[in-house]
Amino acid sequence: MKIVKELKKWINSYHEVESAVEELQLAYDFVKEGVVTEEEVDEIYNKALKLVEDLELKNMLQNEEDQLGAVLKVNAGAGGTESQDWASMLLRMYQRWSENKGYKTTITNWQDGDDAGIKTATLQIEGDMAYGFLKSENGVHRLVRVSPYNAQGKRMTSFASVFVTPLVDDSIEIEINPANLSWDTFRSSGAGGQNVNKVETGVRLHYMYKDPDTGEEQEIVIENTESRSQMGNRENALRLLRSQLYEIELEKRRAAQAKIEAGKKKIEWGSQIRSYVFDDRRVKDHRTNYQTSDVAGVMDGDIDDFIKAYLMQYGGEN
Repeated sequence: MKIVKELKKWINSYHEVESAVEELQLAYDFVKEGVVTEEEVDEIYNKALKLVEDLELKNMLQNEEDQLGAVLKVNAGAGGTESQDWASMLLRMYQRWSENKGYKTTITNWQDGDDAGIKTATLQIEGDMAYGFLKSENGVHRLVRVSPYNAQGKRMTSFASVFVTPLVDDSIEIEINPANLSWDTFRSSGAGGQNVNKVETGVRLHYMYKDPDTGEEQEIVIENTESRSQMGNRENALRLLRSQLYEIELEKRRAAQAKIEAGKKKIEWGSQIRSYVFDDRRVKDHRTNYQTSDVAGVMDGDIDDFIKAYLMQYGGEN
C-alpha cells in the first residue's frame, strides 16, 4: 500500500502538470481571438511553470532516505554569546520552514546558552521528504552583523553548524547490540514543569559502535529531554540512535556522494556553506552561488530557493 500510494502521487502530479500545460495552450490560442488577456495568459503560464519545477525538484529526491523525516542538530561555534544567539536564530529559521511545509516538529534536546541563545539543540522533523529537502543544509552557516552584544557596536562574524540525518521509521530495520548500550540520567533544564526540573527525567545514551568493515570503534552519545517521563525519553533516544546508525550505513552506500556530508568541517573561516550578511542585506550560498537580498524572509524560513538551487545542481549530477 505504501508503494501504491507513492506511485499515485507521481501519477497525480503528472496529470496536474499535463492539465496546466493544456490550459496554457488553450489560453495562448484564445488570446489571439481576444477571449482572454495577456495578463491572464501570464498568470496561467506562471502556474504551469511552478508545477513543472516542483515536480522536477521532487525528481531529484529519488533515494530511499530522501523520503524520510529528518533529525536536525544545530551547534553554536566558538564566539560565546554571539554564536549562541546565532544558533538559536538558525533553529527558529528551520522551525518556521517546517511549519510552512506542514511538518510536525519536536525539540528533543536543548541546552541554553550562557547569556542568550543556545549551545546546541536537536529538532525532530516528521513529514514526507523532510530529509531530502534538508540534506542541503548540512554544514557551517556564517553570520555577519553589528552585534547587539558588543559594547562598541562592532561588526562581528559568528559561526554555527547544522547536521541533518534521516529519521528512520518502523519500516527500516537497524540492529542495536544491547551489550554496547549504557545510560545516564539527569535533571532536565529550562521550562517544562516541576516534575521535569526536580526528577531525573533526562537521559543520556552511550553506544559503542564498531564498524564491521574497518573494525574502528566510536562512541555515539545522544541526549533526550523531550518527554516528562524517563521511559519516554529512553524510547526516543533509541529512535535517534537508529537514525544515526542508519546514516552511517547510508554513508557507506553513497561514498561517491560526499557533497551531502562535505559540510561537516570545523566551524571556522573557509568552511561555511552559506553566509548571512545582515548589514548588506544579502544571503549567499557558496556552493551554488544563489543569493537573495530578502534577509528577513530567509530568517522567517523562506529557504526553498536555496534548497532548490542545491538539489537541481547536485541532485542532477548524482
